[in-house]
Amino acid sequence: MTSTARVPPSGGHAAPPEHLGHVIFITAAAAMGGFLFGYDSSVINGAVEAIRSRYDIGAAALAQVIAIALIGCAIGAATAGRIADRIGRIRCMRISAALFTVSAVGSALPFDIYDLAVWRIIGGFAIGMASVIGPAYIAEVSPPAYRGRLGSFQQAAIVVGIAISQLVNFGILQLADGEQRGKLLGLEAWQWMLGVMVVPALLYGLLTLAIPESPRYLISVGRVDHAKKVLAEVENKDVDLDARVAEIDHAMRREHKSTFKDLKGSRFSFLPIVWVGIGLSMFQQLVGINVAFYYSATLWQSVGINPSSSFFYSFTTSIVNIIGTVIAMVLVDRVGRKPLALVGSAGMAVALAFEAWAFSAPLVNGELPNTQGTVALIAAHVFVLFFALSWGVVVWVFLGEMFPNRIRAAALGVAASAQWIANWVITASFPSLAEWNLSGTYIIYTCFAVLSIPFVLLFVKETKGKSLEEMG
Repeated sequence: MTSTARVPPSGGHAAPPEHLGHVIFITAAAAMGGFLFGYDSSVINGAVEAIRSRYDIGAAALAQVIAIALIGCAIGAATAGRIADRIGRIRCMRISAALFTVSAVGSALPFDIYDLAVWRIIGGFAIGMASVIGPAYIAEVSPPAYRGRLGSFQQAAIVVGIAISQLVNFGILQLADGEQRGKLLGLEAWQWMLGVMVVPALLYGLLTLAIPESPRYLISVGRVDHAKKVLAEVENKDVDLDARVAEIDHAMRREHKSTFKDLKGSRFSFLPIVWVGIGLSMFQQLVGINVAFYYSATLWQSVGINPSSSFFYSFTTSIVNIIGTVIAMVLVDRVGRKPLALVGSAGMAVALAFEAWAFSAPLVNGELPNTQGTVALIAAHVFVLFFALSWGVVVWVFLGEMFPNRIRAAALGVAASAQWIANWVITASFPSLAEWNLSGTYIIYTCFAVLSIPFVLLFVKETKGKSLEEMG
């Protein structure tokens, strides 16, 4: 389910299509899946401590409830492409929206901890689908000259979704007098936090009624006249629609459906380039970035910050995440992928080291000393900033460009799977590690940030300015 049309060389200045506003609307509607991806991924941050208290569970069990959604993510991502090729991109989006809605209602009204875990798996499946379908659909409906910029809508929607979830959580907490288990209209505050996702989920479903099916899918199922109509809505009026249809059809017929066997090398079972992709994916997660989105409220409360302030800091962190992402989007084609990755690694390593130092201080009356508390807060925001302006965006750019055409789809699947696994490892292990030694936990993340520097220097090749065909 990949698009073979390419972005023209950077030196070209293609005129904007007459229907650019319509194309932007279509792209923004599809990117709502990314918004839900970000929202659902981080909304649990506001409910962690309340779930621990409500069901009286330990750190290990709590971690599994938080991390279990990632199992659904992996399944959803692995199956979304096949589902979309069979029933279409729009129907796949509607399934995702329906699952998001059901998951939100179920998570807000669980009977017990096991019930909550099931709803989180369902929500995870929807996340996995959204993470695949949105970018693919946007690539297939975007005019070639605007594909890169329109494709960035997905990542922008994800970070906005993270920020909005934290803002909503903060607002609900204020209405509940600062208590995560405070009552609001018969439900506890954390239940409202999880349930509010019904609103954007329903909006996502409604928006799918207003956007067209992908012309690539329509051509694949023989609905050529419908495909021409869609192409006429998104391309310039002087485009030869018959030629565009023939081009898309020819490209699909020529595509090599890469399989797992294509990735095998003479050593370690995978080709070296596949191992590099796996390494990039794993380093992106092993620096502990999702601790900032899943557990930040819990983290700050554990060192004496009150719930209201901890939720506010979670929100400010998500704003920093947006700022860093915008910086990366501006710089990634100007300074290159590799320099950004190296700057990000160095910045994250320093910030994480300061966090480790701050958390090593003994608590005084359940709180960090003023100096260490201030350093911890600043370092946490700096860490997210350096991640967002580098690895948060650069890894996805690398993975989309670094693999040879004949193995790109299969290699991307393996690298994405490695990323979900690493994400699960960090998410599932943090509560137990934090109980063991919070400072030691951040030392581990610091080590991974430091190790990512020689990894990038030695094994990762710059892809800036190279065509996909030059990748082999």
